[in-house]
Amino acid sequence: MATKGETTRENILQIAQDLMLQKGFSGTSLDEIISEANITKSGFFYHFDNKNDLAKHLMLKYQCDDDLFFNGLFDRADELSEDPLQQMLIFLKLLAEAMAKLPDVHPGCLVATFTSANQQLNEEVISVTADCTLGWSDMFSDRLQKINQKYAMKHSTSTKELADMLCTILEGGIIMSRTLSEQQILVQQILQYRNYLRLIYGDIT
Repeated sequence: MATKGETTRENILQIAQDLMLQKGFSGTSLDEIISEANITKSGFFYHFDNKNDLAKHLMLKYQCDDDLFFNGLFDRADELSEDPLQQMLIFLKLLAEAMAKLPDVHPGCLVATFTSANQQLNEEVISVTADCTLGWSDMFSDRLQKINQKYAMKHSTSTKELADMLCTILEGGIIMSRTLSEQQILVQQILQYRNYLRLIYGDIT
């Protein structure tokens, strides 16, 4: 069972994430976070040194949450097929379905939020944000490399570029969906990437 301090810390992180996704890093003040969390300033500074320290821990939590989400989808895909290409195609279908089931457009991505506020972030937060993005790319690249061990590409490209392409589609799809208030844009882009993989590896099933 979480302690009172751990619960307070998680509450601060969740409130800060919700506000920053909605208003941006620069548009969200510590006073606003403190007020929403119903704590004192000393209570906030007990958990975090400053706004950059909060941002660092926000990104680490965001990475952990997304890793759990992605790995959960991959685990389900692995249960449904032993073929690495089919596993990746199933993962993308499950991901698209999960995005389609969101109650509204995607709430946004902290990577994009923090990248747009680079001048206000210290080097540690910038590095953690980059590591987060690279971690997702490496996760996808590992899966694509397993496909390459079994299938020959019809159009030669690197697995790193394919993995980066998926990261770019996810980030760009989120931004487009939010900009145009159209949830299906993100879903459609994930499915387009899925079709692209089928073309690359010559899968016609």
